[in-house]
Amino acid sequence: MNNVQEEPRRDRKKLQRRLLLIEIARRLIAAKSLRSLKVRDVAEAAECSIGSVYNEFGDFDGLILTVNRETVSALTARLTAVPSDDPLRQLHGLADAYLGFATEHANLLRSLFEHRMEDDRPFPEDILAMVMDAFAVMHAPLVRLLPDRDPGDVALLSRMMFSAVHGIISLGLEERMVAVPPERLRERLAQFIDTHLAGLGILRR
Repeated sequence: MNNVQEEPRRDRKKLQRRLLLIEIARRLIAAKSLRSLKVRDVAEAAECSIGSVYNEFGDFDGLILTVNRETVSALTARLTAVPSDDPLRQLHGLADAYLGFATEHANLLRSLFEHRMEDDRPFPEDILAMVMDAFAVMHAPLVRLLPDRDPGDVALLSRMMFSAVHGIISLGLEERMVAVPPERLRERLAQFIDTHLAGLGILRR
């Protein structure tokens, strides 16, 4: 086999190993949490050396960040799929979609917000931007509901509302505290959104 044929084969194997390492890390985080993730466990499950993991992702942070990027992409896809024909129903749908994702992928979502870079390195700007894009999904329906409000004020309100929804869900699902069953949590979220919007002069129809 000549070098021309060998190079694509090596590239395919490299890509397959990369995808396998990502999937293994994702499964381990989902099952056990980020805090229990060890590079040795990932390497052993992939039947490769620890050095191979580092070579592929630069360091262990690189692997975790790759999984986190996939998590926030999946979350954003779930949120943007919420119907937008009615802004009030959309806000309730976004909260419900976030709760559904958090319930199904609790440890992966925690990893997104709990991960700290080694040696106090700055968090990658692209992931911060992705998270902010996810938080911004409540902006469009609020603009429609508050057409005369200052745009900067509406942008701040949307971030605050999403942050509140995130906090309610995160604490509600936290097993170390008093966990709330998802159905009860869904009711509380709907109640919060209605109360918050009522305070802005928006009443549920």
